[in-house]
Amino acid sequence: MQDMLQKVKQASTKLATLKGNTKDRVLLDMANALIDNVDTILEQNQKDLVYAKENNLNTALVDRLLLNEKRIEAMAKALIEIANLKNPVGRILEGWELPNGLRIEKTAIPIGVIGIIYESRPNVTSDAAALCFKSGNACILKGGKEAKYSNQAIANILQDVLLKHNLPKEAISLLPDYSREGVAQLIKMDKYVDLIIPRGGEGLIRYVSQNATVPVVKHDKGLCHTYIHKDADIDKAVKIALNAKVQRPGVCNAMETLLVDEEIATLILPILKDEFDKAHTKLKGDEAVAKLLEIEKASDEDWDTEYLANILSIKIVKNVDEAISHIQAHGSGHSEAIVSENYTASEKFLNEIDAACVYVNASTRFTDGGEFGFGAEVGISTNKLHARGPMGINDLTTYKFKIYGEGQIR
Repeated sequence: MQDMLQKVKQASTKLATLKGNTKDRVLLDMANALIDNVDTILEQNQKDLVYAKENNLNTALVDRLLLNEKRIEAMAKALIEIANLKNPVGRILEGWELPNGLRIEKTAIPIGVIGIIYESRPNVTSDAAALCFKSGNACILKGGKEAKYSNQAIANILQDVLLKHNLPKEAISLLPDYSREGVAQLIKMDKYVDLIIPRGGEGLIRYVSQNATVPVVKHDKGLCHTYIHKDADIDKAVKIALNAKVQRPGVCNAMETLLVDEEIATLILPILKDEFDKAHTKLKGDEAVAKLLEIEKASDEDWDTEYLANILSIKIVKNVDEAISHIQAHGSGHSEAIVSENYTASEKFLNEIDAACVYVNASTRFTDGGEFGFGAEVGISTNKLHARGPMGINDLTTYKFKIYGEGQIR
């Protein structure tokens, strides 16, 4: 691993000074290469799906693992969008002159080598590689063993494009060791790796956070809430709640708990139950909700559970203050939403909720680098330092101070 990481580190120095238009040409070629090699990718993905079936992986995991032509086209589109973004490297973030004539520029530079640990979703391989490349970073990618063949196929295609442009293929590298020991070794390689971004299950995040000597930005769990306020538009609220839960239940920005104001609970809950029943959503509720809707009673544990499945917990709250208190107690700092036509309540929610993304009258499903206009993201950070929310190319840079003098001494 040390030999491999040395090569990745060397590759990072080459990428750091690449011109923006060169990077963009490479990314566009990568997008074309994905489309040109659809059959190869699908063939390898089929091997991963066979593995998933043989090992009885759950449906949410299989959905994240599955590739088809439409998803591969979306991967290519993300690369094109990333290519069309402004070059994040070399931006002057601030500049000033001191009384002694020294001119200081705070300038964006690449972080260096970024290790990204993820599970299931092969599209992360191309997204993460492209974002790192655009921001002048080399990357070392560690996908899950369940996506081994898909990830390798995608990485090979991207590496071939690098070689055609006389760039080191190590700039986009897969960690060859899929074991826990491989991860344990990688996260302590602070001589070669500058940042680790783990995205996956709670166990993985905890393990990496507790054992890494490399700095970590967490893509932690998404225990997301939607609160329907008493002044909500009912039709709007039903559409938003339904979308937040059922459009794709197995992802981190899907709603796991629905909070409903007691003033409108008896009006809106039966409507919601009809809609969720059509979507085959398993509902659990606090005592009042369970009684009203004749559904299973939620346990204390349910309020802290990220289901990643078509299951929803529902709780009645007295007001916006109680909704905020519940979210602060049980949320994961990912994405939270209020549905309300009341400006004061909405602003209170926006200002008091401590989360990376806070919505008014919109689904939490929009927390996504592509939806935010970043092309893609390497993860959705629930950290507060150095990045928060969907991490795009600007979040994959750090900065240095460039100081211009004319012989000044202190």
